[in-house]
Formats: sequence, C-alpha cells, structure tokens
Amino acid sequence: MNEVPRRIGDGRADRAGAHPRAEQERSRALMQRRRFRFAGALFLAAVLPWSLRGTLLPGRLTEPASVNALVANILAIGIATWMRLSIETYPGNRRAYIILPSILMGHGALLVWFVLTRFPYDRVALGLGIIFHIIWQFTLYVSAERNARRRFAVVPFGAVGGLKAIRGVDWLTLARPRLHDARACHAIVADFSADLPDEWEAFLADAALAGRIVYQVKQLGESLTGRVELQHLSENSFGSLLPARGYFHLKGLIDFLFALAVLPAVALITAAVGIAIRLEGPGPILFRQTRVGHSGKRITIYKFRTMRPVDLADERAAAMTGDDDDRITRVGKVLRKLRIDELPQIINILKWEMSWIGPRPEAAVLSVWYTSEIPFYRYRHVVKPGISGWAQVNQGHVAEVEQVHRKLQYDFYYIKYFSPWLDVLIVFRTIKTMLTGFGSR
Repeated sequence: MNEVPRRIGDGRADRAGAHPRAEQERSRALMQRRRFRFAGALFLAAVLPWSLRGTLLPGRLTEPASVNALVANILAIGIATWMRLSIETYPGNRRAYIILPSILMGHGALLVWFVLTRFPYDRVALGLGIIFHIIWQFTLYVSAERNARRRFAVVPFGAVGGLKAIRGVDWLTLARPRLHDARACHAIVADFSADLPDEWEAFLADAALAGRIVYQVKQLGESLTGRVELQHLSENSFGSLLPARGYFHLKGLIDFLFALAVLPAVALITAAVGIAIRLEGPGPILFRQTRVGHSGKRITIYKFRTMRPVDLADERAAAMTGDDDDRITRVGKVLRKLRIDELPQIINILKWEMSWIGPRPEAAVLSVWYTSEIPFYRYRHVVKPGISGWAQVNQGHVAEVEQVHRKLQYDFYYIKYFSPWLDVLIVFRTIKTMLTGFGSR
C-alpha cells in the first residue's frame, strides 16, 4: 500500500523533470534551424544598425548612406550564409572555424565595393552590422551547436558495418522499418546496392516522401571521414576521372594573379628568412628538389632550407623527414612549424607548375616507390600539386607507406570533390594549421 503513492509521486517528478529538458531540446532545435539563424542575422545585423540612425544616432533613415548600408548589410548576410552552407557540406570542419572568415569575407566584399565605387554609405551601420553578425552567430554556436552530435539511423543491410568505426557520430541501428523509430535522428543511411526486403525499400521511399534525408552509405562515409577508400578506380567511385576542367583553368588563373599580388610581401619575408638562415650557418638559403607535378611531369620545387646538408647513401631515406629529425636546424624548426618553409614555391605557381591548394608534390624517388606499392597512386597527379592540401590539414606530414595510403585517400577525396568551396575550406583550416603547428616535422 505504501509503494503505490511513492511510484505515483516518482512518476510525476520524472515528468516534471523531463519537461524542462524537452523545452531545452525544442529551444536548441529552433536555434539550429537555418531560417531562424538567417532571420535573426537580418534583424540584428541589418535592421537594428539601420534603425539606430535617427533615434540614438543623428541623421535620417531615408538618407542614401543609411539605405545603402542597410542593403549592403543584407547582401553581406546573404553572402556569408551562402558561403557557410556551401562549405558545411564538407567533413572535418567545425562551424566555429568558418563563422568568422565567412562573415568577414561577406561584409568585406561589400565594403570594398563601396570604396571602389565611392557610393555613400553609413560607416557606423556597416561596422555595427559586422559586430552584431559575429555576436549572433557565435551565440548560436555556443548555445546550440558546440556540443551537438550528429545521429544517424542505419538500415541494417549491406555494407554498413564499418560506419560505427567513424568517431564523433551516434549510430542507431533500426530493428524495424518504422519512421517513428528514426524520429530523433538527423538522417537515415542505407546501402542502396544491397538486396533490401520489400518492407525496407518501402520504408526508404516513405522516408523520402516525408522529407527525411536518406544517404547512401559510401557517400556518407566519405563525407564524414574526408577520404575516398581505395577499392578500385571506376566510374561508380568517382563519377568522372577528370575533375571539373572549367574550374581547373580558372583556379590556375586565380593562383597566378594572387601570386603576383603577394609577391612584394613574399620578397620581404624571403629577405628576413634568408638573413636568419645565413646567420645560423653556412649553406644555401633555398633548397631545390625534383618532384612529380601535374600529369606526372618532373618539376623542381623551391623551399627555404631547414636542414643541415648530410650525405646519405639511401636516396629514399634522404628524401624523408622523421620525427625530431636531427638534421633540422633551429631556424628550420620554426619555419616548418609555421609552414613558412613552403613559401618560395610561389615561384612554381608563377611558372604554372603548382597551385596554392592541391595534393603535395612528392619527391621523385618517393613517388616511384609509392607507385610500386600502392595501386592508382599516379592518379593523384590529375590536378596540380599545391602548397597546402586536404591531406595536410587533416593528417599532416607522412612518409611510411601505411601513412601514405591514408594520405592518398584524402587526396582522392579532394580530386573527387574538386571545387572552389573545398579550396576555401582548406584555406581556413590551413590558417589554423599554421597557428597550431599541426602535423609539422
């Protein structure tokens, strides 16, 4: 008799305790919606700075400068949102890494337009727009997204067993074909090539009709890991063995023009680094090495010399850099950590041999070795090599065949999803890599 009231009371307490958690989850879900984030940005970063003119600030709302600033802030929010949504489709990135760069690029582009066209604009409104936009996006990130984990419902047929090895994701294996069971999941994943029972095929069709996202297991695995598995080189795996040629040529022109623009600054850095290398000891300032470039052609790449010259009989060993390699100089260690040692390769970019972004060119002796050990290794030469690349920001420096195999999976991912947005993401993450020294040797 005494147990019944206690159970009833406990149940009420549980429901009372569950109610705030449910409200919190609903609030978090609202803040994660794109429309809510975009609407909030429009109000705080565009409408609010514009409305201050004529109230807290002197002037009138209908002045050309105020109206131009309002329109500019709206366009900047649209550009920044478009950039984030485009870049967020790629793996290995956290929203915190791209919030600030995308906002600065969106608002900065409009500010440059005003400077070049000499149109009147409200400097205070533009400045407040940038500040309020940054505060809004980081508030949403901290409140709703920083600790959020993606959860996927898995249809238990076919080659889905390897998904659970992917970290940072929660996997729910469905026991029955019911959409209600996947209600708490962001999306559903299935192996479309598997022989699915009729009820499970109907389940996937119902999921699509209900607006649920359904991923193919192979593409989802590539998206979450940033790697393309080296099973076989085929149309089914890559879609096309040649990356987008239009962007390939446009990218080369952009690389060349940007290299010309930063050449004076690079010349100053080269002079300072050259003096530091000379003061540390004798030897050339630049290191030259034959490497394999686009289409398998041999090129001579240039780097700041970071190692003492040592004669090694084994060419392969001489071309590798190990952990805490005793050949690295004190100045060289700093240059490697900050990735400044790669800067002289601007010469290769001006010669149209390299790009700012792309798979790293390997030493010729190592490339021959890797090609003999790893199937399809030469396929990575289908695009221009780069100073920084997808493998570098995800894995860092490697040398052994086992590590190179994983690096090649990253390179193949870059080639398969070759696009300006992936390059922009690599630029953002390269800056982080330079600041942290990730993967340097």
